[in-house]
Amino acid sequence: MTANTVTRQHFNQYFVPVYDPAQFIPDHGKGSRLWDTTGREYVDFAGGIAVSALGHAHPAMVEALKNQAEKLWHLSNAYTNEQVIKLAKKLVDNTFADLVFFANSGAEANEAALKLARKVGSSINPSKTEIISFTKSFHGRTLFTVSAGGQPKYSAAFAPLPAGIHHATYNDIESVKALINDNTCGVIIEPIQGEGGIIPACPEFLKQLRELCDKHNAALIFDEVQSGMGRTGKLYEYMNTGVTPDILTTAKSLGGGFPIGAMLANEKYGKQLVVGDHGTTYGGNPLACAVANAVFDIVNDEKLLAGVIERHEHFVKKINELNATYPIFQEIRGKGMLIGCALKPEYAGRSKEIVNLAAAEGLMCLVAGPDVIRFAPSLIIEFADIDEGMNRLAKALANFK
Repeated sequence: MTANTVTRQHFNQYFVPVYDPAQFIPDHGKGSRLWDTTGREYVDFAGGIAVSALGHAHPAMVEALKNQAEKLWHLSNAYTNEQVIKLAKKLVDNTFADLVFFANSGAEANEAALKLARKVGSSINPSKTEIISFTKSFHGRTLFTVSAGGQPKYSAAFAPLPAGIHHATYNDIESVKALINDNTCGVIIEPIQGEGGIIPACPEFLKQLRELCDKHNAALIFDEVQSGMGRTGKLYEYMNTGVTPDILTTAKSLGGGFPIGAMLANEKYGKQLVVGDHGTTYGGNPLACAVANAVFDIVNDEKLLAGVIERHEHFVKKINELNATYPIFQEIRGKGMLIGCALKPEYAGRSKEIVNLAAAEGLMCLVAGPDVIRFAPSLIIEFADIDEGMNRLAKALANFK
């Protein structure tokens, strides 16, 4: 079987049917352009769901991976390595955190965060194990994290679910007050809800959430798996809010496409884990950390982060121009290179149709639920690529009835 003989039908034949991928099969990419196995070109506004921070095949990432591949691929957690120590130092030096735990994904980072909150809570009081999350949130696919996520469509089939998890209403502090008490060990929140529709948290809401966590001695956990690593024009979105969490999770753009995740914690929480409490086979893998170090060095730059804001403004301008001709969007949401276009009520439930039409015109984009089109491209996408992608979206919308 070669690239020219692999088809979408082979996917249906060999895979457990938990995905419904596009009919075309991507083959290679460069920057924010991608080509499928037939040689057709696409503009990539999807970014691997906010993962490909530097686009495809960025030379610094390729070099880092090649160099490390010739040195050391893997060690068990009975050993450490140079790359993981360098990356941990960068994360600590540039955030609120004092300590880091590396995992393979955002779900695993969130799993570690929730376990940490429960361990610390139960050490104070055996009943202090309850967790508050939010409706429409998404925190991963492990049983614990999918239960914390506020979308029953992802968890209902796997009941019975872990107990002690409650869901408040996003941006509604009164709903939190109705749930939080001295048995609450942690509150987990996305500062921008991703799968829930690209909805930013109100700064005052986050400030009051911080105060409630302090009052009840509960960990405030920011899930920045999607919003982190420069995506909103700051290294992490908490830096835009004036609110500092106790624990933060990061993944996706951290590796720019190479699987890696991390839990960052302040000393109060991070020091509570001891040898044997938690672990992972591949977390802190030298290959992953080498690539993440290269990504971090490029992203953690004032000029690049300012460019993310400039690109956001350009996207918004182009979307508004498009909407003047094809008035289907009622609202543009998000920050930086995490943008949501909410459909008007008369088009509710049809976001996937638009994504499919866009793909037919050579544009890759995403949904964020049934009513929102999501753009999460490279942080350094060329302005010409934004314009060309919008031209292709215009053709798609012309066919949207």
